Amino acid sequence: MWGLLLALAAFAPAVGPALGAPRNSVLDLAQPATTKVPGSIPARNSSLAQLPAETANGTSEQHVRIRIIKKKKVIMKKRKKLTRPTPLVTARPLVTPTPAGTLNPAEKQETGCPPLGLESLRVSDSRLEASSSQSFGLGPHRGRLNIQSGLEDGDLYDGAWCAEEQDTDPWFQVDAGHPTRFSGVITQGRNSVWRYDWVTSYKVQFSNDSRTWWGSRNHSSGMDAVFPANSDPETPVLNLLPEPQVARFIRLLPQTWLQGGTPCLRAEILACPVSDPNDLFLEASAPGSSDPLDFRHHNYKAMRKLMKQVHEQCPNITRIYSIGKSYQGLKLYVMEMSDQPGEHELGEPEVRYVAGMHGNEALGRELLLLLMQFLCHEFLRGNPRVTRLLTEMRIHLLPSMNPDGYEIAYHRGSELVGWAEGRWNNQSIDLNHNFADLNTPLWEAQDDGKVPHIVPNHHLPLPTYYTLPNATVAPETRAVIKWMKRIPFVLSANLHGGELVVSYPFDMTRTPWAARELTPTPDDAVFRWLSTVYAGSNLAMQDTSRRPCHSQDFSMHGNIINGADWHTVPGSMNDFSYLHTNCFEVTVELSCDKFPHENELPQEWENNKDALLTYLEQVRMGIAGVVRDKDTELGIADAVIAVDGINHDVTTAWGGDYWRLLTPGDYMVTASAEGYHSVTRNCRVTFEEGPFPCNFVLTKTPKQRLRELLAAGAKVPPDLRRRLERLRGKD
Repeated sequence: MWGLLLALAAFAPAVGPALGAPRNSVLDLAQPATTKVPGSIPARNSSLAQLPAETANGTSEQHVRIRIIKKKKVIMKKRKKLTRPTPLVTARPLVTPTPAGTLNPAEKQETGCPPLGLESLRVSDSRLEASSSQSFGLGPHRGRLNIQSGLEDGDLYDGAWCAEEQDTDPWFQVDAGHPTRFSGVITQGRNSVWRYDWVTSYKVQFSNDSRTWWGSRNHSSGMDAVFPANSDPETPVLNLLPEPQVARFIRLLPQTWLQGGTPCLRAEILACPVSDPNDLFLEASAPGSSDPLDFRHHNYKAMRKLMKQVHEQCPNITRIYSIGKSYQGLKLYVMEMSDQPGEHELGEPEVRYVAGMHGNEALGRELLLLLMQFLCHEFLRGNPRVTRLLTEMRIHLLPSMNPDGYEIAYHRGSELVGWAEGRWNNQSIDLNHNFADLNTPLWEAQDDGKVPHIVPNHHLPLPTYYTLPNATVAPETRAVIKWMKRIPFVLSANLHGGELVVSYPFDMTRTPWAARELTPTPDDAVFRWLSTVYAGSNLAMQDTSRRPCHSQDFSMHGNIINGADWHTVPGSMNDFSYLHTNCFEVTVELSCDKFPHENELPQEWENNKDALLTYLEQVRMGIAGVVRDKDTELGIADAVIAVDGINHDVTTAWGGDYWRLLTPGDYMVTASAEGYHSVTRNCRVTFEEGPFPCNFVLTKTPKQRLRELLAAGAKVPPDLRRRLERLRGKD
């Protein structure tokens, strides 16, 4: 969609946004062509950087196309435009611009420009300036698209750049760092729970030295173009420039804003790098990856096609299956990767990645599509690390848990989807609040002293209300719960976006109605280890020079946080996974930008590639083994594995195998099963790679042997029958 919109704009430079909507067209206001900006030279003196090349008689002639919007019908007309002679520049810029400061006709045919990087933090705070600011928390460094404020106004993390009320000529400036072709601007208002502030119109100016400025002109009138901005604080509004401009600096000059408010905005700039003819600036290194992968955003159809291609390329290690359907009927596809796809191998752990729970948080979806391509390619190349992963575990990748929400976000586009559109499923359900609350019944039973003797500390059953036919449970949630029950998952991560942090259970605060409160699980040490492994392997999280995404600096605590200590989330998938199954799961917030532009995907892949692999390898941490029957030597299903000092047990799979994640140390471990004598043994977990083998052999109790004899139709001796009757009498 971006390429189409911006290509239309390049063919129709005389009018603003090529959106076909009146609210995004450039306004023709009868204002002087010279707009004076405090501390700058009038824009009239910079017309060398905005007019086309001269003809021999000092004028220039070119064909331009004008878009006339009439009853939603776009009419294309041609006319000749005669431009004025080019005046001299009074202040010499650092870089000599091309005539008109624009592109030649061939360059105008190119597709649109990607975002400069305000939202993704590629543009540093030092490159953002403004005429004034109400406070530090409302400084220019806060003028980034989709930035979120803290809970309190007036703190260091407010939700926009806001000029002082007495500032009569406010402006917001971005330094691209080198010559750049600017093609468009996206704006939002101020993010705040207490105030409403947004700009309703603005002008745009450009400079090569931040002293000499020229404005964006409306070709139909020759006047400065005034762009319509926002009518609410959150909806992103795109304006394409009437004609792309080559410069280093760009300024947004608010002209009008909400009555009773102040000029406040968040912005993203659309810009393409250009070569510097004077070589005064080092060419910006384009983020990239050497891996031969498909770095694009994939809608539902494209995702299915890509998964099929991976399977066809690596049929012996892949299997595609569906765990259910979304509310709109889109299948929830999973890519399974293992040396024996389609079957659970005894002693081989099951691991999973889930992405797209919130449909507008698109990076996780693409990372899992990239991961399955990478594992396939590297396995074929004989990469020993990948080969070991696929032979020692069974990997399940669910790239889109909420495909309905993603399709909404994808249709809007990466920069126009905003902060929340597409987050929920088609029933307006937030899937990360839709799992059964098992925390409350567990904590109530603990307060009554019933855990673990009466109420188990693991595999808590679904509440009755949750199983009713009219329960508000999304089909996507039901599908994932059935998936969890069907496969004995050991380790998982839930990929989100909008921050750079790894959060771990519990996600729900133990104190009722508390907005945030440290609420650790009995396995807090394991969860902190897992979270630290991912955060410590993620390049973006380990970048000490980066600034916080929004209103919290998680780097002070290693880029990890207890979920409930961040904000309470009742009904989260992390908590449910821990309390209803054996699986340990964390949430990875992958990027400040929920829906990064395609050109940022290679760098995002490099940021997360090693972390995705290293996290999977943590399934080897702890103990593992098989619980068997002494007589039959068969595995015992649903045997309970309890670790002294940790009030959370796990159970064996149907073959009797189990995996218990533990940090290094010595543990007393007990295996028990109904009808068997319990067995306790010492198991040591070291820092060496690989789980410590901790197997158990259980013997049946006399009562269990008797039950089996009776079930087989055997006669009970008279003396044994009398003893049983006496025992029943005691009961």
